[in-house]
Amino acid sequence: MLLKEPINKQTITRSPKLEKTVELLKQIKLQNESCLIFTQYLETGNMLKRTLKRALKEDVLFLHGGLSKAERDDMVASFQSGQHSIFILSLRSGGVGLNLTAANHVIHFDRWWNPAVENQATDRVYRIGQQKFVHIHKLLSLGTIEEKIDDMMTKKYALSEQLVQNDKWITELSQQELQELLQYN
Repeated sequence: MLLKEPINKQTITRSPKLEKTVELLKQIKLQNESCLIFTQYLETGNMLKRTLKRALKEDVLFLHGGLSKAERDDMVASFQSGQHSIFILSLRSGGVGLNLTAANHVIHFDRWWNPAVENQATDRVYRIGQQKFVHIHKLLSLGTIEEKIDDMMTKKYALSEQLVQNDKWITELSQQELQELLQYN
């Protein structure tokens, strides 16, 4: 995307994350299962659609904010009826008001660093009528800021879980644990 190339045959090999996505989707297809892929960027969604269509030799849906309600409804119906097995959604437009129980895999291609928004998007699959086990795949590139943000969010989530479960937990921390809690890196 940085190079603004409309189509590049090396797109998959230049991106380990995209390479892993294609590999995962091939396995999902072998099992006759279906998948939602969330991205927060319009251009990433367009690149995914082009690349996956070429790599998997099938049409891929992409729901984003630039579509009309009728186009959106048609895509949802097509996915839910099994006509398409891969559905890319921009996180903002795909995170609200949709029931997509035909999917049993969710891939967060580029993370939305607000866990509530990301969880709301994932919840599109966990609706009344879901009969399948749902697999959630969150992709990130190691050694990048993505990994650091993910680590920070994991720690914050664990801390919030402690707060919710026990409101007296902070009074039971040792001096060292309390210092670590208050120390900012």
